[in-house]
Amino acid sequence: MAADQKAESAPTAPTVIVVGSINVDITMTLPELPHPGETVTGGTTRQFLGGKGANQAAAAARLGARTFLVARIGSDEHGEMASCQLEEAGIETRFVGRDADVATGVAVVLTAEQGENLIGVASGANATLNAAFVESALSDFGRNVRDCVVVANLEVPMDAVAAAATWARSAGCRFVLNPAPARHLPAELLPLISVLTPNEHEVSQIGVASPWRLLESGVGGVVVTRGSEGVDLYDGSESGMTHVPPFPVEAIDTTGAGDAFTGALAWALATGRPLIEAASLASVAGALATRAVGAQSSLSTAAEVIQRWTSQHTAATQV
Repeated sequence: MAADQKAESAPTAPTVIVVGSINVDITMTLPELPHPGETVTGGTTRQFLGGKGANQAAAAARLGARTFLVARIGSDEHGEMASCQLEEAGIETRFVGRDADVATGVAVVLTAEQGENLIGVASGANATLNAAFVESALSDFGRNVRDCVVVANLEVPMDAVAAAATWARSAGCRFVLNPAPARHLPAELLPLISVLTPNEHEVSQIGVASPWRLLESGVGGVVVTRGSEGVDLYDGSESGMTHVPPFPVEAIDTTGAGDAFTGALAWALATGRPLIEAASLASVAGALATRAVGAQSSLSTAAEVIQRWTSQHTAATQV
């Protein structure tokens, strides 16, 4: 890219850069989730844009962040659909590459009427997102991006995640990693992570015994999401662990709630808020994202999240 073009593309705060996956989600809502070998009938099906990268980017964009997505899709019908819907969501897609030989990622989501879900993923083009592609994309931002937050997840290869983390450190940006689907994290990656956002199940599956050990290994902060039980924040402060209470909501579909949380956390951090406040706002955003079927169907605006968060805290202080 020419120097004058690079200058024109320089981001302004609050800016969120997401390195991650794009899928087309085929969602089926059932009376109950099937057990192995069991067939459950009576379902309804819909199709949505999904993938952790797309979901997290959509959440940040909906909240008002200037949001860039670094990802790959196929040159197929699903890829065309994804590209159009990303742009409609306000996500900048100049760094979304197309692969002529690999299909766009697809996820099949089975959701019970009570809100719980099971997810199977065919990674497709997401598996072709490599370090070289990420480094090339991020190099266009230069180094004047200190107010931005870089987000990644584990639905793409680890070398792409490591490239994003390394660039964030060199550019003075905070790096937020959502370690899902959970797998062991390389020891050399941990000191590059500003905030790690596992859920309560993933925290024991990433190769480090506890949030405390993650902090000892160099992670800046660990935010453990616990669904309807709220969020636990570990940041190495004297207070130890801080519990963020849940925001009450009648959940219709929990698909993408964790992604909405991570995207909102990145947005809040990019606006300059401290981690405890960012986690509290993200908890509200994650809860509100469960109000409709589909990972992006009920994402909130900043005005709604702040209004709900303010009301919750006002009520708490009056008890």
